Amino acid sequence: MTTPVRICFFGDSFVNGTGDDDGLGWVGRLVSRARRGGRDVTAYNLGVRRDTSADIAARWREEARRRLPAGADARLLFSFGANDCVEEEAGRARVPLEETLVHAEQMLREAATLAPVLMVGPFLPGAARIDHLCPQLQKLCAELQIPYIEMRGFSARCGVLLQEAAAGDGAHPNSGGYAALADFIGAAPQWRDWLDGALTSAKDAPADR
Repeated sequence: MTTPVRICFFGDSFVNGTGDDDGLGWVGRLVSRARRGGRDVTAYNLGVRRDTSADIAARWREEARRRLPAGADARLLFSFGANDCVEEEAGRARVPLEETLVHAEQMLREAATLAPVLMVGPFLPGAARIDHLCPQLQKLCAELQIPYIEMRGFSARCGVLLQEAAAGDGAHPNSGGYAALADFIGAAPQWRDWLDGALTSAKDAPADR
């Protein structure tokens, strides 16, 4: 048995798994695989529909504090930016790119002092602004030495994701798309290194109840 690990997943509706008839999303699928693989993982899905980087920046500290007691072997995952890029009236983004990057740096820099952090890049079918945001987020993560999983290329060519999103609300896939996302993220070395780095033999770790 591995060391108990607590993971907070912060993000938006794509983290939440909105649109998945199985109610798992990519987060639930990855957690299920980790547990079936013998990992003692407790997961907190803190994805909120319509949340922007500003919304997540306002809530993540308190939500993490309530779920990660002192001494816990913890992990923090962030995935945001899609809602920032959504255009509102007059063609303006909900959150300008420069503000998204400010929120991202503040969150990621502080989070990295608390636990190992992983950033999963945003994706949104048909949102051109994402193409401008993602390279900047990736650059920021490199500067902060935080692993980053780029999602744009995969999401743009994933047929089941695009088909299910088109058949639904235009943005969110169903179970097939989320399963494909889980496969892609779960196969990324960034995910495996981030998760496995927290896992040691239970006999070497303090009890986490």
